[in-house]
Amino acid sequence: MTESVSQPTSEPYREGTTAAVPLAVLSTAQLARMRTLVGAWAKISILQYFIVEAVVIAAWAGPHAYSRRFNVISDLGAEYCGVYNGRSVCSPLHRLMDASFIAQGLAMIVGAVLLSSVLFRVAGKPSLPPATERAGWPVAVRVLIGVSGLGTIVVGLVPEDTISGLHYTGALLFFIPGGLALVVLGWTWRRRRLISAFLLLSGVVSLISTVVFALGPGLEVGTVERLMAYPITIGLSVVGMVMARGSQQARAAVREHAVA
Repeated sequence: MTESVSQPTSEPYREGTTAAVPLAVLSTAQLARMRTLVGAWAKISILQYFIVEAVVIAAWAGPHAYSRRFNVISDLGAEYCGVYNGRSVCSPLHRLMDASFIAQGLAMIVGAVLLSSVLFRVAGKPSLPPATERAGWPVAVRVLIGVSGLGTIVVGLVPEDTISGLHYTGALLFFIPGGLALVVLGWTWRRRRLISAFLLLSGVVSLISTVVFALGPGLEVGTVERLMAYPITIGLSVVGMVMARGSQQARAAVREHAVA
């Protein structure tokens, strides 16, 4: 695959054939037309969630101040004021928090659908050779991200103090597939992207924290849950930023080719 990334072609990619279009050329074309969506996914995933969380915490009206150490994130989206699982809960802006969960989940699903497997194989950079691992792993990553996003939507639609079983099921669907997606990306992008170590670490921290949360009652539940959730949100946003940067580079390559 030695053909330059600035030589796009309209012929389809046929892996395993002698007349195949180089993967770099195919990914350049795909990156070039997905820039806006990828960039939006990156921004939505990280910025809106943390901003909304800070706003909702500031509006907290419980008898005790909200604690990131001892209150779980879902307390911010609880529908009613009162005592829930031994915690005093009262979040006047709970609908805003729940809307943030839903928006984040939708952004993750959109990203999983619109970011093609080709882009994951080249780590969002057409000049890199495709990963040599089994070709099915990008599909697995996209499915894991999509399921994780679905779980986040469930968390937003079903607050913890309504149908708690369904709420916690949604939370698990967010934490476990989200952490696994980062681990797979971090491993398959090793030696290809410096950011791979961060993605791998984020996924491992999230998964270990999930196990600790399940097996370690009496710990600082707010702290542990944030070690489960924050790495996923930040890690997937970083992936979106990597793709957005690749999109800008691809668009520049396409413009240069057009001018030439």
